[in-house]
Amino acid sequence: MSGLRIKAFIAMCLMVASAAAGHLWLPTQYMADSRPKFELEAVFPKQFADWTVDERMPVQLVSPVTQALLSKIYNQTLSRTYVNSKQQRIMLSIAYGGDQSEGTRAHRPEVCYPAQGFEILSSEFGSVKTPDHAVRVRRLVAKLGPRIEPITYWVVVGDHIALSGTEQKLQQMRYSIGGVIPDGMLVRVSNIDPDKAEAFALQDAFVLDLTTALRQDARTRVVGISGV
Repeated sequence: MSGLRIKAFIAMCLMVASAAAGHLWLPTQYMADSRPKFELEAVFPKQFADWTVDERMPVQLVSPVTQALLSKIYNQTLSRTYVNSKQQRIMLSIAYGGDQSEGTRAHRPEVCYPAQGFEILSSEFGSVKTPDHAVRVRRLVAKLGPRIEPITYWVVVGDHIALSGTEQKLQQMRYSIGGVIPDGMLVRVSNIDPDKAEAFALQDAFVLDLTTALRQDARTRVVGISGV
């Protein structure tokens, strides 16, 4: 066999080995299969503390394109508007997906909102208090015409907070090394208020009341095992 043919044969063997290794590296165990069933409607109460679901407020609709994307990424979604005794309203949106792999990672609001025609006026990091720990969050202010909507959200991949696309990817890889495909959840609260400081303060109070009302096992799924 000539030297050229030997090199070609070695190259072919390396490609085959690489493809086989890549296949073996692919995770096969879904984290969601090893966990108790998680039903958003059952987990999140319709009434807690000073908050109750405002049945008069319609569920916010999204465009068909966005809805198709959400259906691909998430197994379950939940959208509610809560109102307190002061007639202050908070919109809660939860999205849960059992497969947080490359093509189905959580779609963050800074991507979703502009797709709906909103302008993102500001974006910063912060934290919200829960009974277990302070949770890292991202704060956005979105604008559509005269509507100013401050937003607080966080993403849990497996058991860990991941706010950016890079963090989501790193958490995905972390689980993949162990052969696991993590599940994930996006939690978003928002309200209509031109005063973002006032809006974020109300959202923080709502999140604390909400997470306090959750069962301990459910709360761990919602806020992760640590805030960092």
